[in-house]
Amino acid sequence: MQTVNIHEAKTHLSRLLESVEQGEEIVIARAGQPVALLTAYHEPRRKIAPPGSMKGQDWWMSDDFDEPLDGLFDCLKDEDEVDGFDGTSPA
Repeated sequence: MQTVNIHEAKTHLSRLLESVEQGEEIVIARAGQPVALLTAYHEPRRKIAPPGSMKGQDWWMSDDFDEPLDGLFDCLKDEDEVDGFDGTSPA
């Protein structure tokens, strides 16, 4: 693994990219401290499915998927905002 300083990386970027294309990894350092790793780009293995890609496949959606979720965010409210809170602690 080759290490170069920022000035050298800017000056010889094309040469460094050729090395990366050959499989080498390059560490770019500032004042001797590693700052970045120059490495080859690899296409992501999993791509986002295009719209309509589930057509013809067996899937289902719950009948109540669009029903309101009452109380879902009650845990984020202050105690005095929760319905039915009377200001006393539970016994």
